[in-house]
Amino acid sequence: MPEGPELHLASRFVNEACGGLVFGGCVEKSPISRNPEVPFESSAYRISASARGKELRLTLSPLPGAQPPQEPLALVFRFGMSGSFQLVPRDMLPPHAHLRFYTAPPGPRLALCFVDIRRFGHWDLGGEWQPGRGPCVLLEYEQFRENVLQNLADKAFDRPICEALLDQRFFNGIGNYLRAEILYRLRIPPFEKARTVLEALQQRRPSPALTLSQKIRAKLQNPDLLELCHSVSKEVVQLGGKGYGPEIGEEDFAAFRAWLRCYGMPGMSSLQDRHGRTIWFQGDPGPLAPKGGKSHKKKSKGLQQGPEDRTEDPPPPSKAPSRTRRARRGLPEQTTAQQPKGTSLQQDPEAPPVTEKGRGGGNLVLSGGPSSASSSGEGKGTTEMGSPGEEGMAV
Repeated sequence: MPEGPELHLASRFVNEACGGLVFGGCVEKSPISRNPEVPFESSAYRISASARGKELRLTLSPLPGAQPPQEPLALVFRFGMSGSFQLVPRDMLPPHAHLRFYTAPPGPRLALCFVDIRRFGHWDLGGEWQPGRGPCVLLEYEQFRENVLQNLADKAFDRPICEALLDQRFFNGIGNYLRAEILYRLRIPPFEKARTVLEALQQRRPSPALTLSQKIRAKLQNPDLLELCHSVSKEVVQLGGKGYGPEIGEEDFAAFRAWLRCYGMPGMSSLQDRHGRTIWFQGDPGPLAPKGGKSHKKKSKGLQQGPEDRTEDPPPPSKAPSRTRRARRGLPEQTTAQQPKGTSLQQDPEAPPVTEKGRGGGNLVLSGGPSSASSSGEGKGTTEMGSPGEEGMAV
């Protein structure tokens, strides 16, 4: 699932790949996408991007003299489970390219595509960041820290720290792999009460006798949880590539896989939090661990595990009667895909309500952000999430 670093890397990719390109014509939306149409047409415009937490803003800016006269338009994307941007030849559009921006002649005939195999991604017109999301852990660290420490009375901090870290009202940009890596480095049990962990940071003050360089050195050597939310995210960005991604064997993800210490790694234990998200950890899970929850330990197979082994556990199989049994009982048929209920910013709205499989295919030229193995048909066997949100605002 794309987290703050992946959105930042995707915005960097768009700016670098599209900085010298001129786009033209209408913005084209896939007919199967439930996202809004983009009412923009210009004979010549440029595209730029910026990111904040788990959102990316794309700005379309007409060039002087472009026709028809058009004001700049901004869109805000949330990537869901598998969103990414890819720049491809116009005649080689990848499957699941749900929004397309075409370059104008006489330059190379290319298309910038928002590709989303699982269709949990979303875009909104207007360019406004989603209301309720807190400051970005990566780019707005001081505001982020202040927002957390001034709101510790919020009931969100009654919950285990592993669940609080997915609340995008306070930890905008943190997702499942980041929370595991941050808690692991500090040896904090994932099911320790969040307020217990964070209240101690309110009293943390460097000694006035220390010089500035000594204060900086002490902070680097002994970072607290909020500092790691910023610095660990920054580490992923500095790796380059695409950050987190599910493809095995892709060089873009090799550095990320080597960087992981806890998430999905052999020897680590795992439990599901109350929202069904898998948290990876080492040692004692903490006093608020789910009652009756079984901790599973990842076994080493002698070789580095592929990233597909590190994804969150899928939901348990449905216990609903089979079609044959339902027919025998005279029960009504059930559809194979149902629209999930709306999610909030507190529980990870981008988590998938169902599992699905994708099939590899398509040779792409350039891509930014995490990409998923794409299937041969658009949206086959998938469901869509009507509202964005990864952590409820937990994502």
